[in-house]
Amino acid sequence: MTGTPRRRPAPVRDFIVSRGISGAVSLFIVTLLVFAGTALLPGDAASALLGQNATPEALEAIRRNLGLDQPLIWRYLAWVGHAAQGDFGQSLASGRPVAEVLLPRLGNSLLLASVAAVLLLPFAIGGGIAAAIWQDSWFDRVLGFTSMLFLAMPAFLVGYILIYVLAVRLGWFPSMSVAPLFGGASAWAKILALPVISLVIIGQAHTMKLTRTAILAVLATDYVLMAEVKGISRRRIILRHALPNALSAILSISILTVAYLIVDVVVIEIVFSYPGLGKLMVDSVAYRDLTVVQACGLLFALIFIGMNFLADLLALLVNPRQRVPARGA
Repeated sequence: MTGTPRRRPAPVRDFIVSRGISGAVSLFIVTLLVFAGTALLPGDAASALLGQNATPEALEAIRRNLGLDQPLIWRYLAWVGHAAQGDFGQSLASGRPVAEVLLPRLGNSLLLASVAAVLLLPFAIGGGIAAAIWQDSWFDRVLGFTSMLFLAMPAFLVGYILIYVLAVRLGWFPSMSVAPLFGGASAWAKILALPVISLVIIGQAHTMKLTRTAILAVLATDYVLMAEVKGISRRRIILRHALPNALSAILSISILTVAYLIVDVVVIEIVFSYPGLGKLMVDSVAYRDLTVVQACGLLFALIFIGMNFLADLLALLVNPRQRVPARGA
């Protein structure tokens, strides 16, 4: 008797290889865009370093020393080759190794994004689950309205409103998040407060909406509808049946939220003058510190691509059905 052949789960290794290839291609495209963007910046790095009164001989010498007299393709290949070995060169503005300039700023940005994520995720995921439990209630409508309102607001506008209300009018927090040279947890809490609140407001709307959608998608399945016919309460159905089945989607949403927070810190750091990686990159553009700008852009891309890969991998591991290829595959 010939039966239907059993479908074999696709190995996780195949997923890692395919996602690794797509990630490498994405990173290659990012390196092209970052390098081309810095090369097309108006002005000249040598002139920015030496000033307007520099002699033509001095300008030519520093261009030759920095390799700016080489063809663009050779400069790109040299940059990629050194970056692949962890060598981002030296800062044109300070003369220090780029890695030495980046690491403290990266730590500040990761601290800001981590604190925001710890506060945002439980609130946003809990709110999305509550909105699904009380679908179409006044609570769901209020959350839906506020989510759409905050989604429509630019990040810088949220920051400026908070500065005006909480810093200028009420005086609860400093408007500028300048890190103290010395100070304990209370000093850091004050400078982190407004940037963290801004990131929570920006990120919660998207996360809450996606969580609600994921829960409602599971509630539309046949076995959940059968449970409702049997008279099981909606809250119990969500907590006992829908939530575990939506876990992979919620995990992906959580990780992608953290990835977007790390990207959003660029705008928030500028608004509050927070000494993070995003502010460093924008300041380096103003000073024509091309090596630092290139390293910052590449680092942001690596973090974002890595977080997306982690989200897909965890979703695959949590939900075994995603490891089963479709019929005929």
